[in-house]
Amino acid sequence: MTNRIILGKYGEIVLKGLNKRVFEEILVNNIKQRLVSLKGQYLSDYSIKRAQSTLYIDLDPDADFEQTAAETAKVFGLASVCVAYKAKKDMEHIKEIAADCFRDQLSMAGSFKIAAKRSDKEFAYNSPEICNIIGGHILDKFPHLQVDVHTPDITVHVEIRDFGAYIHGDAIPAAGGMPVGSSGRVLLMLSGGIDSPVAGYLMAKRGLTLEAVHFASPPYTGPKSLEKVKNLCKALMPYTGEIKLHIVGFTEMQEAINKHCRDDLSTVITRRMMIKAANAIAAESDCDAMVTGESLAQVASQTLRAIRCTDQAAEIPVLRPVVGMDKREIVDIARRIGTYEISTLPYEDCCTVFTPKHPRTKPELKYVLQEESKFDYDGILRRGDSV
Repeated sequence: MTNRIILGKYGEIVLKGLNKRVFEEILVNNIKQRLVSLKGQYLSDYSIKRAQSTLYIDLDPDADFEQTAAETAKVFGLASVCVAYKAKKDMEHIKEIAADCFRDQLSMAGSFKIAAKRSDKEFAYNSPEICNIIGGHILDKFPHLQVDVHTPDITVHVEIRDFGAYIHGDAIPAAGGMPVGSSGRVLLMLSGGIDSPVAGYLMAKRGLTLEAVHFASPPYTGPKSLEKVKNLCKALMPYTGEIKLHIVGFTEMQEAINKHCRDDLSTVITRRMMIKAANAIAAESDCDAMVTGESLAQVASQTLRAIRCTDQAAEIPVLRPVVGMDKREIVDIARRIGTYEISTLPYEDCCTVFTPKHPRTKPELKYVLQEESKFDYDGILRRGDSV
């Protein structure tokens, strides 16, 4: 059986200079965790080597290489992934592998090209020579084909590297970004909506480890709402790794706001109380920032004035990666990462509890603080609330 292997090419890590090895080690560890989660499903065993800004992932011969490559492509830090056939650094062997392993594709194609890369400069043939020799051999085997270097039906890639020669088709674009865990830890304010999971995904892409907090208000919100949020975490984990989820009971707080505060300011006060509760969780979890799914002017509580009032309650920075996106852009990402269908399930979250008819779009902080002084929010925060 032909020896197959998965090649994972680095993304931004290649720009890290003297710190590159640190980022490599984090990336390799993240990929190992991902492969462990796939054991028994797509593979039984694996090993990883690294050289020349590439990871060489060996699997057991009976593994599902294509599905494992697709799942590995979700790991942040990789630019591309492909399943390759490994050959000896011998031109005759490379010719044989290229023609045999791509027999089905070449038989159905009308045109092709060879794309060669010689990283091992001691190999006897340079890249143009490799293209000519392999291309000539394929034309002999498949005389119906034509060479088309601009828009071929199939491209056969040949890479001459340290550990051998690798022949593969076009690579799968991978998640890109930086390895999760290379930039710090943040607390994601995770509702059951579309925006916050996307915000978490985008921050993980920049190398941040995620913890998440969700606010529940039983009996106004039910167990299906909690299940929905847990499933959102599961959908994100192929990209982000494990997410620790904190569930905060918020019923008493929302009832107090509804009872004591002006209706038109209740939304911004509710968000401020969430931020105040998250401050304590972030401190205990060693998170250096919070992440929200707020998009500027999308709803009344996300105007610039409202965001300013909300931020005043935060003790650490609040990151808003989707703040400049419109809803279509956010939805497109949600569909791609598999959270959209979960987010649109019809289960209420606490953000929709006691929603005012006419929320103030330009709240003034002094009036917000006046309303907050009407009830003992510190006492409610200290007592907590059961879910």
